[in-house]
Amino acid sequence: MSAFTADVLRIDEAKVAEEIRATIREQVMGQLRRRGAVVGLSGGVDSSVVAALSVLALGKEKVLGILMPERDSSDKAVTLANLIADKLGIETLTEDIGPALEGLGCYARQDEAVREVFPDYGPGWKCKITLPSILDSDRLNVFQLTVEDPEGNRQTSRMPPKAYMQLVAATNYKQRVRKLTEYYHGDRLAYAVSGTPNRLEYDQGFFVKQGDGAADFKPIAHLYKTQVYALAKHLGVPEEIWRQPPTTDTYSLSQTQEEFYFALPYDRMDLCLYAKNHNVPAAEVAPVVDLSVQQVERIFKDIETKRRTTKYLHARPLLIEPVDEV
Repeated sequence: MSAFTADVLRIDEAKVAEEIRATIREQVMGQLRRRGAVVGLSGGVDSSVVAALSVLALGKEKVLGILMPERDSSDKAVTLANLIADKLGIETLTEDIGPALEGLGCYARQDEAVREVFPDYGPGWKCKITLPSILDSDRLNVFQLTVEDPEGNRQTSRMPPKAYMQLVAATNYKQRVRKLTEYYHGDRLAYAVSGTPNRLEYDQGFFVKQGDGAADFKPIAHLYKTQVYALAKHLGVPEEIWRQPPTTDTYSLSQTQEEFYFALPYDRMDLCLYAKNHNVPAAEVAPVVDLSVQQVERIFKDIETKRRTTKYLHARPLLIEPVDEV
């Protein structure tokens, strides 16, 4: 009988929360010498858990939550972000980043890229991009674009590389402007800026370089998404937040992380990533995640591909010669 089960991701939530609490306090007030923490609140479970852990470590009076909606944000995300802020009792600010994105040409460049595929795309239309399923065959990471006209009619088409690259480059403005806003308030208050990626996102490069990938500390990057959900329940994050499927809240059409980037729902993806990290054979993983051995092998291959192709996102600036740190 295989020793690999879904229980490999179980944690002692109280112990883990205490370890992270102590580390955040030492990192923020000791190593970074900052007075508190800034957390960008998206309404998702990751930022909610980071905010809750920061309150445990630093006190609610030293944590600032920032909501940063824009044209394509869902109203629900703002509602959920306010919900966790109210639960924690932290101060919040709402910064509408839409005008900044408009001024930078984000929306114009985004719409221009979409019209390369659907020329009629315009005001009142919505869009999202998705990847084909990896479960049926080895996939090429070729994105598909789905648009919806004002009457609710949808069309989907494969995106040519040029249009895809422009669309992603344009939407990356959103994460970068949000991080600029967080650092403004961090500088103003002498607060450290938090990062909110979990292990699945951090490992697989699901972040924007110098956008949501930038931070002074990343307290949950070692935790699988499943473990973040367990911590959310332990920390009293409202059920409305941790019941929501993980979304990107980047495009105007609703889009899950699974259809945008990952091969599977987070709970099964976590198990595959854990198995890959611990050299568990695909044959042992398959029955646990209810997939065939061939499908698990495809997922293992996709994990390696994403690690290789997103290595650039983790890289520090390159130097001509080593520079000694003082």
